[in-house]
Amino acid sequence: MKNSPPQLTNRTSYRVIYGDTDQMGVVYYANYLRWFERGRSEFLRQLGLPYATVERQGVHFPVLEVICSYKVSARYDDVIDIVTELAELGRASMTFRYRILRAADRLILAHGTTKHASIDGSGRIVRIPQNIFDAVRSAGG
Repeated sequence: MKNSPPQLTNRTSYRVIYGDTDQMGVVYYANYLRWFERGRSEFLRQLGLPYATVERQGVHFPVLEVICSYKVSARYDDVIDIVTELAELGRASMTFRYRILRAADRLILAHGTTKHASIDGSGRIVRIPQNIFDAVRSAGG
């Protein structure tokens, strides 16, 4: 059974570095997925659950599915905002929603989702730890 969690959002800023771009100064498409990961990590940190803490519990969250729609290219030296929301929280999975915006004009550059399974160290699907549910409930008021 999947639940729509309380509306929780994290906003993280990042300045595009030269290494993120191609010869034309346009951000390479796969870097948007790295920014999704950055947003997800900061989202969990905001809940008081840095990913390293979750891993110490013996749980990992590999990506099962990723969707990314590109609208406008980010370029070298742009400051972007990575807006991350927890869209769905199930017993053994979670889905995050992302928007990548250019900070200067709030234009959406890309948006997407990632779906994650909750697995143990041997790769078996396990329930998401209760402290994650508790942190989400607490942060949602």
